[in-house]
Amino acid sequence: MVIGEHGMTSRIYSHNEKLLRENIRYLGRVLGEVIKSKEGEETFDRIEAIRTAAVNFHRHGNTKAAKSLEKLLKTLTVEQAIPVIRAFSYFKHLVNIAEDLHAHQQSRLVEDQAVPGMLTHSLQKLAASDLDAAEIGDFFANALISPVLTAHPTEVQRKSILDTERALSLLLVEKSNVVSIREAERNERMIVGAITTLWQTRILRFSKLTVANEIENALSYYRMTFLQVIPELMQDFENDLRHVFADKLSPEYKLPSFLQMGSWIGGDRDGNPFVNGATLEQAIIQQSATAFAYYLEQVEALRSELSLSTRLVGVTPALGKLAEASGEQSLHRQDETYRLALNGIHARLAQTAKLLVNERGDVRREISAIPYTSAEALLADMNVIAESLQSQQGEALIYPRLGKLIKAIETFGFHLATVDLRQSSDVHELVIKELFLKAGQDFNYATLDEDEKVEVLLEELKQPRLLFSPFQQYSELVQSEMEVLQKARGIRAGYGKRAIRQYIISHTETLSDLLEVALLQKETGMLRGVWGSAKVQMDLNIVPLFETIADLRHAPMIMGQWLSLLGIRHLLRYQGNEQEIMLGYSDSNKDGGFITSNWELYKAEISLVELFRQANIRLRLFHGRGGTVGRGGGPTYQAIMAQPQGTVDGQIRLTEQGEIIANKYSEPRVGRQHLETLVAATIDGSLFPPDPLLAKKRRSFEIIMEELSATAMTAYRTLVYETAGFAEYFFNATPISEIAELNIGSRPASRKATQRIEDLRAIPWGFSWGQCRLLLPGWFGVGSAIHEYLFIEDKLQPTRLKTLHDMLEQWPLFRSLISNVDMVLAKTDLAVAQRYSMLVPDKKLREGIFAAIEHEYQLTTEALNLLLNSTERLSSNPALANSIQNRLPYLDPLNHLQVELIRQYRQGATNDRVKLAIHLTINGIAAGLRNTG
Repeated sequence: MVIGEHGMTSRIYSHNEKLLRENIRYLGRVLGEVIKSKEGEETFDRIEAIRTAAVNFHRHGNTKAAKSLEKLLKTLTVEQAIPVIRAFSYFKHLVNIAEDLHAHQQSRLVEDQAVPGMLTHSLQKLAASDLDAAEIGDFFANALISPVLTAHPTEVQRKSILDTERALSLLLVEKSNVVSIREAERNERMIVGAITTLWQTRILRFSKLTVANEIENALSYYRMTFLQVIPELMQDFENDLRHVFADKLSPEYKLPSFLQMGSWIGGDRDGNPFVNGATLEQAIIQQSATAFAYYLEQVEALRSELSLSTRLVGVTPALGKLAEASGEQSLHRQDETYRLALNGIHARLAQTAKLLVNERGDVRREISAIPYTSAEALLADMNVIAESLQSQQGEALIYPRLGKLIKAIETFGFHLATVDLRQSSDVHELVIKELFLKAGQDFNYATLDEDEKVEVLLEELKQPRLLFSPFQQYSELVQSEMEVLQKARGIRAGYGKRAIRQYIISHTETLSDLLEVALLQKETGMLRGVWGSAKVQMDLNIVPLFETIADLRHAPMIMGQWLSLLGIRHLLRYQGNEQEIMLGYSDSNKDGGFITSNWELYKAEISLVELFRQANIRLRLFHGRGGTVGRGGGPTYQAIMAQPQGTVDGQIRLTEQGEIIANKYSEPRVGRQHLETLVAATIDGSLFPPDPLLAKKRRSFEIIMEELSATAMTAYRTLVYETAGFAEYFFNATPISEIAELNIGSRPASRKATQRIEDLRAIPWGFSWGQCRLLLPGWFGVGSAIHEYLFIEDKLQPTRLKTLHDMLEQWPLFRSLISNVDMVLAKTDLAVAQRYSMLVPDKKLREGIFAAIEHEYQLTTEALNLLLNSTERLSSNPALANSIQNRLPYLDPLNHLQVELIRQYRQGATNDRVKLAIHLTINGIAAGLRNTG
């Protein structure tokens, strides 16, 4: 048996594509051998029979093939089903490994053939532009690119599984480079061992993740990727800039650390009762410990490498002073000035780590060493070493390690990543209400209208006294919320101002939502000075998050009110004369559907950019993107390039969530590619505006998009919010209830204990539709919108079709939308989804809603066929099309088994093995679809 081996398509594959298929077949063969060895011939034969039937069914799709597959699956007991599910699931894990490696190899092949990668291409465009040195310097000095890791619960893989898969990926690379029979044999034994480890490792968690688990999981990506890759990327890019702009930039040009990491883990309290002041402090301490461990390791390595003797090379006076300050008395080291200096730096670093995170390590002279007061002080010492080397033509000694360490300190400081605070506006209102009440005010803050709230808040912000008293008794909610801000203040003092910079307000609906957070900062000493005066200072940037369609439409008005407040310019000037605004893709999609969500986001961005341009205040947009297309997912470069002109402007923050983090950053080489893509997109989207012709046509395109959006939203909301029984259909026809039982995150699946679509979180909403292979949030409404625009009295209008073709060719936004719908439909399978609909007990409800879904699917398919001039999905992306097609035969059996197991479970089969089997199918389907959360 060779798991994964089925018919070749007629495409002609490159060498690397053939290697990909060979690797998939090889990994499948080894998996089959491991299963046979560990589970026995009978289990092996059963899995092989189902595999063959699934491939045959997918190839031919006839009734005979369907019945053959169904018969095999229906005869399985739960105990027999579990190894089948595990086999198909693990095969998809192995395919993912092979495809990620292939993507990296393709990228290297492109570079080897002198075809520039994305970042190199951006650099070439910069070189060909008429930008001068000052403009280039200003751009990067003001740039900020920040991927923000969140703990949203869509990562279904255990860290143990991810670690083993990472090792397997390295072995697969080694396999293609072996030069002898002995090396090949050793490599194969190692691969068999790794796959055996996978097969015998528990794939699911026994207990729900805690916030502490989420913190540690996130930190593993820093150790694996970010701590190495970001400094390396920044150093290489700095060298490239110096080379390309040799006539514009000085050889000593220093590239600012514009690529910085962010995190919500430990600080995101919105809907998560397990996040508080203690978790915030824990997150920062563990982050800091990770940074210090890396710095100490690198300084130790430098101490070994920089063995230069002053008998052979000179040093600067500054380095001499640094060596002298180390207090090193060893006679045989007195001429090794660099080592002496690094001894002192190491001792001071160790003492700093002990002070901030209680970590000792190898500290030697720690007792007498003086801790660093800041990361900047450490950086100054490292620069002394670099400058001394440069003064003696020792640049070659900087690149291997010292240059990267300097970039790491600039990037990560003592905090590693900026932790955002986030809480819902309704929680702030409750806290403010209680503070006023306990302070003796004679009104109920929550019952005031918006104008009254703003008036009360502004008046209180001007008062020198505080509402909060340490001698007063408060509710647990107030105590917890105040503790978070008090901890944040202490963290900033100890770890630097970059440790916590933003306070994000979920569900921002009014101006008072922003003022409430300003008042909470005042109450905890983070807002100082008289409100409205030139000396007012506020530590945390207040970042409103606009999520729903209504909120996005109100965003320009609310921010206009914010900017018009007396003295707000003084406050923003203290914060660098910039304002950050977060835009949510998840709830806007759940609220209005795919087209309307993206269109309302686009319109809000245009209005906000114009508002802040007139105010002469820099606007930074923070994009809350998820993994699925329905939550803002899709290719990063295309998504950034589809933003309206002027919205990127050298600054962008965006969330990285769930399994997308593992897909992008669990392997350093792949991680670097993604980070380079992010940097390239930001440069291109900021400095190279679209064709002037598009600017002239944009208005006519926007009028059409408004029409498409209105139709799409009507179609979407008619189904989801206005069709009687739709919530009942959703909770029965998807595994939403079973997903909620998975131990994949510390956050509840729903905001409230109801079965209302409005109360359901957007992540499990999208995740559930993916499991049943409908992926409805990523396409529903698109077909109705395009069909109504193109057809008048059932007749296709060629002129209108030509206009849509123009939009597709000339407008990045429309091109990105249609490309993503194309990809989503390639993963959608209506026949599989219909099986899930049979879980709905009410036949009339089931058939009525599924018929509406099927009708919209047909309209959307026909629309894409017309727009893309193809009846094949992903015809312009054969690699992705092939990947999806190769996965589908291994998804079908898992979906079939999931439906049958859910049916048994809901009918009272409380056997823990049934529940385990369901959860295993969820894991396997998620691995097969990849972008699930």
